[in-house]
Amino acid sequence: MPPDPRTTAARLVAAAEHLFAERGIDAVSLREITAAAGQRNTTALQYHFGDRDGVLRAVLVKHQPEIEARRHQLLDEYQARGALPHGEARRTLSAALVRPMAAKLADPDGGRAYLRIMEQLVHRAGRVPDADPAQSIHRWRELVAPLLSPVAVARLHQRFTAIRLTYVELSRRARGPAKDDRLFTSHLIDVVSAVLATEVSHETARLLEEREERRRGA
Repeated sequence: MPPDPRTTAARLVAAAEHLFAERGIDAVSLREITAAAGQRNTTALQYHFGDRDGVLRAVLVKHQPEIEARRHQLLDEYQARGALPHGEARRTLSAALVRPMAAKLADPDGGRAYLRIMEQLVHRAGRVPDADPAQSIHRWRELVAPLLSPVAVARLHQRFTAIRLTYVELSRRARGPAKDDRLFTSHLIDVVSAVLATEVSHETARLLEEREERRRGA
């Protein structure tokens, strides 16, 4: 009886997410993924996914719908509450950023590997690797922007700092053994909220102006 293509594809994705997390996306060959998935056919990965980017996309597709649905739900609830004091609004939005991803710490089907892969993608791209404007992270950015100063949004990219911190801390946590993550998650939300609340100092504003002047003079 021939192997079930869906089972083969799932094994390839599981092998890829494990190897990408442990050794880095660019350090793993397609042949190694195929072997780790127990496939004798050396072209199995190319058949199902085409190339490295294809199997990487499959890893993301495996995990992201759950995160997207949960974050959109939290953002719906935030908007339904109406205007909130800034401190409460920042923490509520910080929770909407953190909690859907933190839930992956308890996902035994590659969730912790996914978090480690996402950190790599954020560092590689220098941005959040979501191109679709319908992605919840774009909606989150729009809702957070009114709580920050224009300088923090347009020139310091404070929202991205909060996002990157979230990925880095979740990836660090995912490297350790599974445990009760409630305190960790709550504290991370506190830290992200504090990042969003950070005011732009006179020194930082001055250095930003100096950088802009250098760019204009270049």
